[in-house]
Amino acid sequence: MKKIPNILAISIAVAFLPSCNPNQQNSDNADAGTNTEIRAGQSAVEDDVSQPNVVKIAIGSKDHTTLVKAVVAAELVDALSNNGPFTVFAPTDAAFSALPAGTLEELMKKEKKGDLENVLYNHVIVGSFKAEDFRDGQEMKMFGGKPVKFTVQDGKVQINGANILATVPASNGYVLVIDAVL
Repeated sequence: MKKIPNILAISIAVAFLPSCNPNQQNSDNADAGTNTEIRAGQSAVEDDVSQPNVVKIAIGSKDHTTLVKAVVAAELVDALSNNGPFTVFAPTDAAFSALPAGTLEELMKKEKKGDLENVLYNHVIVGSFKAEDFRDGQEMKMFGGKPVKFTVQDGKVQINGANILATVPASNGYVLVIDAVL
């Protein structure tokens, strides 16, 4: 019988904890027009202990600044920071530089956000794959719906002709560095 009062006390304490937060604004006293609370998504979670997610890996890479700018412009940072698992085929800055002149600049315009999202979604597979997981002749569909084909020759893996240069593990999948935009 002693457990029931303890459980009841804990339940009451838990129920009232949110009202004890000194930083929480009281809705009775708040002017609805002045609430400037910014709600951030998964990308705003601070975690210096766990392995970085696919977005933080790209942010930390000096060779993926263009990819990071594109992910930010397409507003996909939060989506790719979630649990996943994701396999992101990450073109290097040199890969983006090899695109026809003006292509990237055109995609980065606000009115082209949907097109940019499609390009980026076609660099993502929902699932967790390392380069060595792919087989010669294997075909898959990317998150954006585009079919891709893998080739393996002499231990080197390609996706639609782009070389997979490295596999980087992330907390929510893998980043596979590639030398071309798919």
